[in-house]
Amino acid sequence: MSTRLVGTPRDVSKEKLIQDFRVVLTDTEELLRATAGLAGEKVTAVRGRIQENLEIAKDRLNSAEEAVVAKTKEAAKATDEYVHENPWTSVGIGAAVGVIVGMLISRGR
Repeated sequence: MSTRLVGTPRDVSKEKLIQDFRVVLTDTEELLRATAGLAGEKVTAVRGRIQENLEIAKDRLNSAEEAVVAKTKEAAKATDEYVHENPWTSVGIGAAVGVIVGMLISRGR
């Protein structure tokens, strides 16, 4: 998976959910392959439903992933525009955050 900038903690949880969902899909595909040799009407019917649902889930996963990437790009673009329009404000904010992080780190020692 490629490294992406993430805008909010909500985006992080979306990426984690997408990653976890992809694992579930992979496991389901593996289960379908492992049970391919089983016969019977019920097994065949259940495998068919699972296969259909798996395809739907893959489509939804791809859509969700595309949405996360699009929102991340929007956030990065907005941040870039703000920094270019307000360079000194951005420097001040960065310095303030650096001071706060430095204080928090020094407290922990």
